[in-house]
Amino acid sequence: MAVTIEDIKKLRAMTGAGMKDCKKALAEADGNIDKAVELVRERGLAIAAKRSDRETSNGCVLVKSSDNFAAIIGLKCETDFVANGADYIALTQEILDAAVAAKAKTLDEVKNLKLADGNTVADAVTQRSGVVGEKMELDGYNVLEGSNIYTYDHMGRHTLCTLVKLTDANEDAGHKVAMQVAAMKPIALNEQSVSQEVKDEEFKVAVSKTKEEQIERQVNVALKKAGINSNLVDSDDHIESNMAKGWLSEEDAKKAREIRETVSATAAANIKEEMVQNIAKGRMAKFFKENCLVDQEFQFADGDKITVSQWLNQQNKGLQVVDYKRYGLAAD
Repeated sequence: MAVTIEDIKKLRAMTGAGMKDCKKALAEADGNIDKAVELVRERGLAIAAKRSDRETSNGCVLVKSSDNFAAIIGLKCETDFVANGADYIALTQEILDAAVAAKAKTLDEVKNLKLADGNTVADAVTQRSGVVGEKMELDGYNVLEGSNIYTYDHMGRHTLCTLVKLTDANEDAGHKVAMQVAAMKPIALNEQSVSQEVKDEEFKVAVSKTKEEQIERQVNVALKKAGINSNLVDSDDHIESNMAKGWLSEEDAKKAREIRETVSATAAANIKEEMVQNIAKGRMAKFFKENCLVDQEFQFADGDKITVSQWLNQQNKGLQVVDYKRYGLAAD
């Protein structure tokens, strides 16, 4: 049966596949539209399976809020060429619209939603994969529920989006705090929200770093007394390199190694644990200030060095952040 341009257009409208792919599918299906749709779908499945191990570092991230429900979703792909295509962005928007309308709580729920053409979201993504020949996957689905939720699409580039929920309505404050979340990448709302696992790991790192610094300080004092530049002997590689350049004599290199070994051992054995703990606690305070949203220095306060929490209180007494979400394609 001859394939008509009308059938090709119809199949293209139903599947989003290219004109050439639609013509080929219709020819193989002897003009049967339903069979051609299935062939296009099968081709998408085959391509998705073939490229399952590919990296999806590009994509489209969108955010939406409606009827006390807001969500961020990312549809990832392999190249920015595909990610920036109007059809690709439109598909991401259609999926997000369906997710928000259904108030879907999880990504699995989203994948099972039906779109306007009757296909599930999962099938639609697979079909689009077949059309463009790239691996695609949904990722980064985050939701917030309730009133006073504000959204932000960073620079309108569809690569990083944020959600912020406030205690009271304030459009300007919500927008700026959403920008803060995008720019400063907080890991938690406040210190209490940081998991105990993260706290324990950070404190362990802080203690280790403090001990290393205390030991290194004593080593450097000993090197200085011996008349050796500590910058030339801070590692075995540097010692060898600086000897080769003539900046360090063999005698000084030997002396430096002996000092590093003996002083390090003595310093480690006599380090004051109480001092280490106090310094480590100070490091933790800095960690919380830099990584907890309400305690971060607010980046949009017209030069005033105040925290997010303090700035919000200036805008409206008692105004606070209730929750936030952030998702971007780039690894933080």
